[in-house]
Amino acid sequence: MSQSNQRAYNFNAGPSALPLEVLEKAQQELVNFQGSGMSIMEMSHRSATFEEVHNEAISRLRKLFAIPNDYEVLFLQGGASLQFTMIPMNFLQAGKKASFIMTGVWSEKAFKEAKLFGEPIQIASSKENKYRNIPSSEEIHIDSNDAYAHLTSNNTIYGTQWHEFPNTGGVPLIADMSSDIMSKPIDVSKFDMIYAGAQKNLGPSGVTVVIARKDFLAMANTEIPTILKYSTHAESNSLYNTPPTFGIYMLGEVLKWIEEKGGLTVIAKQNEEKAKLIYDAIDNSNGFYTGHASKESRSLMNITFRVADEELEKQFLSEAKEAGFIGLNGHRSVGGCRASTYNAVPLETCEALRDFMLAFQTKHQ
Repeated sequence: MSQSNQRAYNFNAGPSALPLEVLEKAQQELVNFQGSGMSIMEMSHRSATFEEVHNEAISRLRKLFAIPNDYEVLFLQGGASLQFTMIPMNFLQAGKKASFIMTGVWSEKAFKEAKLFGEPIQIASSKENKYRNIPSSEEIHIDSNDAYAHLTSNNTIYGTQWHEFPNTGGVPLIADMSSDIMSKPIDVSKFDMIYAGAQKNLGPSGVTVVIARKDFLAMANTEIPTILKYSTHAESNSLYNTPPTFGIYMLGEVLKWIEEKGGLTVIAKQNEEKAKLIYDAIDNSNGFYTGHASKESRSLMNITFRVADEELEKQFLSEAKEAGFIGLNGHRSVGGCRASTYNAVPLETCEALRDFMLAFQTKHQ
């Protein structure tokens, strides 16, 4: 593949592929946004022009994700990692516990931060199974007195994803959806808070989306630093301090792209089709490729697998890189291979990987 005239087959886990149409539009508008004589990166975040961009992004997100009116939509900074701290700081009240369902590294990180502010407990975990699966509903028991329950909806490192969310019986449910938000329709009303870094399905890194029930936010601790209060950002329409203006602009354009594609139902169907191509190559390989995740817990966003032996795996990754495939190395903590097939990864890119996998197997089996 000539890198000079063709885009890479981008399977990066994040920051990840962005829609080509969005990148080309941003390129056209980069220097002179809407005849202003400035880039949007040069504008005041208090200007009417940026305010329109900002509010339109919120409106599109509400519409596409079917967010009820009694929820706030916030654009914050610091990634999901800052949310690991802000959530217990705001909501883990004295005398209460927070239930964590452990499905990988990111839930471990969230749990670790919560320990600094109160008493989190692990109520279910698939760690003993090397995080190959999502815990079943029978394993999950939430105390009705808990401050909240927390889960990670998709696990980028291990390639697992929740396909049915637990019933928490009235205990507030919080979900880190960084790696599968906007990949399919969900019932937002089942959650009291959803948070997500933008750099998988929503835009470039730098923006963190928080979707939270207003009455849940009203329960937050008020004796914490101003900028770490959700109420501070809700009351100022996420403009308390200078926001990541270019990232919000790009997020809005990605949402517009999703809208033009037909919305989340169409996007979900495409994501299923893309993932199936690669999973079929794994499942039909007679053990040449083996998937990490249990079939019932497989992610449509991150496909994790191993090649027959370690030396062949190194060769597979080396030859894939030479052929223009980017980001196929598994996470450094687990190794192996990983194909991240987020919304903006084209079907043709997944077909190319499937074809490469089949050809490599034929050559080396």
